[in-house]
Amino acid sequence: MLYGRETEQARISRLIADARDHRRSRALVLRGEAGIGKSALLEWAVGQGPWAGDGRAGGAERLLRATGFEAEEDIAFGGLNQVLWPVRARLDDLPGPQGAALRTALALPAATAGAGAGRGHDRFAAGLAVLTLLADLAEDGPVLCLVDDAQWLDTASAEALVFAARRLAAEGVVMLFAAREEGFAAGGGLEELWLGRLGRDDAERLLAQRDGVPATVRERIIHESEGNPLALIELCPPAAPEAGTTAPLPLADRVTATFRERIDRLPERTRLMLLLASAEGRGHLPTVLAAGAVLGAGLADLEDAERARLVEVTGSWIGFRHPLIRAAAYQGTVAARRLEAHRALAASATDPDCGVRHAAAAATAPDEDVAARLERSAERARDRTGYGTAARLYRQAADLSPERRGRARRLGAAATASLQAGRIEDARELAEAAGPDTADPAERNGLVRVRAAVEFECGDPLTAARMLVDHAALAGTGDDVQGMLRTGAAYAWMAGETSVLCRAARLLPSADKGVHGMARLVGGDYEAGLPLLNGLIEAARSGHGAGTGAPASGDDRMEAVQAVLAALIVGDDEGALELAAAEAAYCRRHGLAGALPNVLEVLARAQVAAGLHRDAEATVAEAADLARDTGAWRRAGRLGTVPARIAAIEGDRARLTALLEAAGGPPDAAAVAALGLLDLGLGRYEEALRGLEEITLHPHRHTADVMVAAADQIEAAVRAGRPDRARPPYERLRAWADAGGRPWAAAVALRSQALLSDSEDAAREPFEEALRLHEEAVRAAGQGGRPFEKARTELLYGEWLRRARRRSDARVPLRSALETFERLNAAPWAERARAELRATGGNGQPAPAHERALADDLPARLTPQELQVVRLAADGVSSREIAAQLFLSPRTVEYHLYKAYPKLGVASRKELSRLREELEPART
Repeated sequence: MLYGRETEQARISRLIADARDHRRSRALVLRGEAGIGKSALLEWAVGQGPWAGDGRAGGAERLLRATGFEAEEDIAFGGLNQVLWPVRARLDDLPGPQGAALRTALALPAATAGAGAGRGHDRFAAGLAVLTLLADLAEDGPVLCLVDDAQWLDTASAEALVFAARRLAAEGVVMLFAAREEGFAAGGGLEELWLGRLGRDDAERLLAQRDGVPATVRERIIHESEGNPLALIELCPPAAPEAGTTAPLPLADRVTATFRERIDRLPERTRLMLLLASAEGRGHLPTVLAAGAVLGAGLADLEDAERARLVEVTGSWIGFRHPLIRAAAYQGTVAARRLEAHRALAASATDPDCGVRHAAAAATAPDEDVAARLERSAERARDRTGYGTAARLYRQAADLSPERRGRARRLGAAATASLQAGRIEDARELAEAAGPDTADPAERNGLVRVRAAVEFECGDPLTAARMLVDHAALAGTGDDVQGMLRTGAAYAWMAGETSVLCRAARLLPSADKGVHGMARLVGGDYEAGLPLLNGLIEAARSGHGAGTGAPASGDDRMEAVQAVLAALIVGDDEGALELAAAEAAYCRRHGLAGALPNVLEVLARAQVAAGLHRDAEATVAEAADLARDTGAWRRAGRLGTVPARIAAIEGDRARLTALLEAAGGPPDAAAVAALGLLDLGLGRYEEALRGLEEITLHPHRHTADVMVAAADQIEAAVRAGRPDRARPPYERLRAWADAGGRPWAAAVALRSQALLSDSEDAAREPFEEALRLHEEAVRAAGQGGRPFEKARTELLYGEWLRRARRRSDARVPLRSALETFERLNAAPWAERARAELRATGGNGQPAPAHERALADDLPARLTPQELQVVRLAADGVSSREIAAQLFLSPRTVEYHLYKAYPKLGVASRKELSRLREELEPART
């Protein structure tokens, strides 16, 4: 019976009831000091549900559990292996890439030839497979997954389990983790419940269960235990202190001391076997017995320890009744004896990773043989995507390296693995430590790449760019050096540092269209720069569909991403959407959950530019969720700047301000442009002009994102009565549009020309040509053709027609503009269009057909995730395939469909398929 845990029990009971009755999934982390009762609560939870032995199909598979062992922290996926071992036969049912990733992680043979290997798998692919597997198991009834001592899980297992826990929703899975106060950094997204110490009444009730405790001693125990349940039990006689004695040690040390006293009373060979069991750490009895035989002890010597209730021995497993007993058995032994135990375990281990761990623990001086074995163990962990584990092993190998260059090489490998594991500060420290003794050029290149990536992830792309380009300038030639220059150029572009970008271009061959195009562009040479970037885009579009096989190399992916960025830079909306969607599909197909948020950010920016606001917000929502679930919190915040232009178009200052504040740091050029557009729409022309003029000197002023702000600057200047301040941005916009060849850009430039015309008559021709080009852009893009810019041209043309006393002619473009503004929820712009319509004698309302279209805007009825799911379902994609693409469980997909059907007025997938066209992105 548990005392004083009514609140915690009620919380867990609600989770189990929700899983059983409503198929809801939840995860909870129980935290507290040693002995506080976390394990007892986990055992209590087992008795609350039909987890095993209930006679139902799959009942034995619905209770999964694992215990973290300190000795297994350096064994990649050791904890996950415990969890999934009873259900390993179900791995064959997983989608191909997921099954391959999980088999690789667990070092299981591939299900089929060519099923995939560890290389190329994202480090979160195993977590996605765990998510799908738990959902599959829950089809037979609720599932309970328990992880005790989670603070000792290896990094790879912890990441996989936490990723799955964060993305569970509607499956009927309960995941309970028990962890000490420190360790198991689950991060946001998982609820935590801290266990406090027992009050006096509950302590007395617990102590009353122990017979023969004198009242004087009982009072002392209650005082000394400080409400810790384990202490209340273990401080009882014969271990309890005499009344009147003092206890200067902290509580955990006092409890450990009681265990040590009990161990000290055991026979010598029993103590030896306890030492071996504590040093072995995993509870693998055959290894303990083999090591015992080396030292002259055996199974019979464990009997006294079993009778003293210090250990439990069952089958091939030996376990300490509490981790503090293991600590007492190990720490209470002299160092020489501990080293002897590790040497015996190293000699007896059948698993090379376990063997080298003990060999390292027994090493008292640098040892190249042990260091080499640790390095091989690290490589095995790395190949299974256990990057955190690999980093620890590489570092340990470096510490045992007798030769400086070998030490530096292993520190460099540890730095790379730390970066791959997302441990940025560790990567920085290791790379700096490796630097002075690294002589091999390839190794030095690798260190510079790591250090630059660290600076970039920490928000300093300029330092990262300089680091790469400066090093590459001295490193000679080769593919590796060219890759450094491309990455350095990309960082320089993001930092707005033209000198570093141009230097990278000079060092690269002229065939590198991306870097040379960007360098020419930032220098203002539009006629040379934009065609180069257009060529890069066209080359990518002609071959992007080829990447359907195994995950491509890093450089290939770099080229693909470079082409997407180029499309954004030059305003090739159709190309940006196509290439970004292809790259996102690639990441989904190969389970690259860690890489997908970056790709989705680019896709969302392209959707915003194309006027696909609803789609962009859904894309950003998915990217932010994934970024948080993969621990990329800084990136999740930065994603908020993507919909800033949407907020500006809608005239929502509060939302725009909140988005920019959440992103942190000073606003970039695109953010300043969004603020200027907001002021322009709200009629704050002087404020808009001042803000937009701030970015005219920014290096990114030559990109589509900021170049379109030149048109805003021109309009703000004209409306503020300062047309002289509109001439410079107009000249820049005109040259950019002519060189780029984008119809929408040429149309915006013509609109600006009309605004600056000296007479009303001179404005007619550029307005009409602008509208013709807008229509051409719509036909060419097929995804909207910048509808907001087209509507603004229509609004200005309608205003011109009204001033020319052609009121009936003005109503046509004004109504079209109003329809678009209302569809985009561009409130201030729609109000301007209504006012103009009323001034022409119209009613200021959209056409009846458009009113019906607004009423039937089906996507607006759905949440972002519901919209993603129903679009795929309407295309006939199965729930399981949708789940694999969106990194969800099939049950969660079904849940979203269940919630979406009533909103859409349908009851089945068959009816949903009839709405396919209405669910597609809106076209203008």
